[in-house]
Amino acid sequence: MLRNALEPWHLLVVAIVVVVLFGSKKLPDTARSLGKSMRILKSEAKAMKADGEGAPEATVVRTEQAGTAQERPVREQPTPTSPSQP
Repeated sequence: MLRNALEPWHLLVVAIVVVVLFGSKKLPDTARSLGKSMRILKSEAKAMKADGEGAPEATVVRTEQAGTAQERPVREQPTPTSPSQP
């Protein structure tokens, strides 16, 4: 029933409808912002995967002393776990 559901002419019709709806001037900006969003999503997914596998990452803490701002890395301490009792 659904053999060859998407043929090339279907994709052509969809592309024409998208150009008509959004206009040719907005499409490059939309594609650029979509690309940036995909890169951000990919980097965040990698960071989350790395957080789960290794040691905790350093966190930057911003402090202000005597009118000057300083940034210093701080390692998060793992939460102590008590041994399981049988």
